[in-house]
Amino acid sequence: MRKPVAGEPGWRRPDLGPPATDLLEIEHLRKCYGEQVILSDLSLTVPQHRCVVLIGASGSGKSTLLRCLNLLETVDDGVIRLDGVDITDPRVRADRIRTQVGIVFQSFNLFPHMNVLDNVTLASRVVHQIPRPQAEASAMEMLERVGLADKARARPDNLSGGQQQRAAIARALVNRPVLMLFDEVTSALDPELVGEVLGLLTELKAEGMTMLVATHEMGFARQVADQVVFLADGGVAEAGPPEQVLADPVDPRTQRFLRRIIDAGRL
Repeated sequence: MRKPVAGEPGWRRPDLGPPATDLLEIEHLRKCYGEQVILSDLSLTVPQHRCVVLIGASGSGKSTLLRCLNLLETVDDGVIRLDGVDITDPRVRADRIRTQVGIVFQSFNLFPHMNVLDNVTLASRVVHQIPRPQAEASAMEMLERVGLADKARARPDNLSGGQQQRAAIARALVNRPVLMLFDEVTSALDPELVGEVLGLLTELKAEGMTMLVATHEMGFARQVADQVVFLADGGVAEAGPPEQVLADPVDPRTQRFLRRIIDAGRL
């Protein structure tokens, strides 16, 4: 019997392994700021141990979606389920969810008056009441993981942009979340520092971390993503394997967006 080829029913990328359970389920999500609708009837699933990359023009809702998933924003309608649990239920404790859903922003958001170790342990010590020795042991393990153990006592201002971003990633990872959200984490970096941060994300993906990544780095999306999702007009305009969405998009909005990316020399 002939095997299906890319794009046909039944085709799967050969490197994905067995089908994964959906860790994150988003159904009919809606978010508005006053009269401005940012997300409108957005539905998306993220399988466990997969990397889903969000692309789209500025203002398409990528950052808003990630903030909703981390409960930094209250959704107006729809449901978000994490490992089967409705985290949009108003009875859910947001601080507990944030230990399971880490988020890293484009700005590093490190406290300049604290050293790196204190920045990484702050939430553990203050919010979760973990004793300092235990919190610092976990933090040092994570700083070692991101290559910053020797910078634990340094202030953020004494680090490069790439090192500051890796410290922010260590801070998000220290609670050992099941899902990591990355919001344009390279956009504030000098070009020569982008590679070290994207390299760390690539390593996390290889280790099985479930990730949802908003980025303009099309090379990263092409090489690392299991699925690329293009957002437009408040919803998912197109989604699929990177070789399909980036090389042979179907939706005219995706085609126009990628044409602009190509013209700018970024694809």
